Amino acid sequence: MSPTILLSLTAVATLGALSLVLAALLVGANRRLQVYEDPRIDVVDDLLPGANCGACGFPGCRSFAEAVVKGEAQPAGCTVGTDAARAAIAEFLGVEVGAQVRRVARLACAGGRNVARMKARGVGLDSCAAAALVGGGGKACAWGCLGLGDCDVACDFDAISMNVHGLPVVDEDLCTGCGDCVVACPKDLFSLQRIDRRLWVACASREAGDEVLEDCEVACTACGRCAADAPDLITMQDNLPVIDMSREPSRVPIERCPTGAIVWLDPDRGLVKGSAAHRVIRRGPLPLSPT
Repeated sequence: MSPTILLSLTAVATLGALSLVLAALLVGANRRLQVYEDPRIDVVDDLLPGANCGACGFPGCRSFAEAVVKGEAQPAGCTVGTDAARAAIAEFLGVEVGAQVRRVARLACAGGRNVARMKARGVGLDSCAAAALVGGGGKACAWGCLGLGDCDVACDFDAISMNVHGLPVVDEDLCTGCGDCVVACPKDLFSLQRIDRRLWVACASREAGDEVLEDCEVACTACGRCAADAPDLITMQDNLPVIDMSREPSRVPIERCPTGAIVWLDPDRGLVKGSAAHRVIRRGPLPLSPT
């Protein structure tokens, strides 16, 4: 046998032996490092809506399914799914469905174009985030909604629409409580609240006195009547009523509010103001602020 052939056979044998050794090492490593995954996770994941909205507090449906199987969460934590799906998960795992109150997005502003003045009108990119970079936006009220619909664009569930006055409206039936609108709003006007907490402050202005009405006719003037009428439920902080959301809500605080800045969000009638609030009848936009 020639030296060349012998050298070739030796190389082939060496490579073959090395391949066998590496394959054996990989098999051993796979067995030692393999992470067991409970097969029940796949079943629970299939019963979830697949929205990956984050309303349950987990990054996605798969993560929530893992938590439920481990006993770290209850099926009721998925507020987006159906009652039947939650019951099926509970029956499959042999656990209680649990209780979870849905959370929905709420907007702390009622200043549409018919009641709130603009100090300037922008031209170009229709974006709240972009407008906020230029002097805080074109609204005369520094805390008010800019009305360009970033929240609407951010919502993947069509739960937010812009009304005729340029104000976002949340459809509670479609809202999953994912929080994308909270992130999208440059004015921090959105927050996630329990759906059964109907008393709401629809204003974020920190100004006090009737002078604020020159910029927005439905702004809170910090008169404090709501806090005086329901001291166990409302306190005044930084010229705004703050509702104790741990207490049972009441309609009492809205009755004497002169501007309707504190409201009751009725599931059937929508936004309800107190008897003392002046009526808003203007349909068109207010003229630009002179300042």
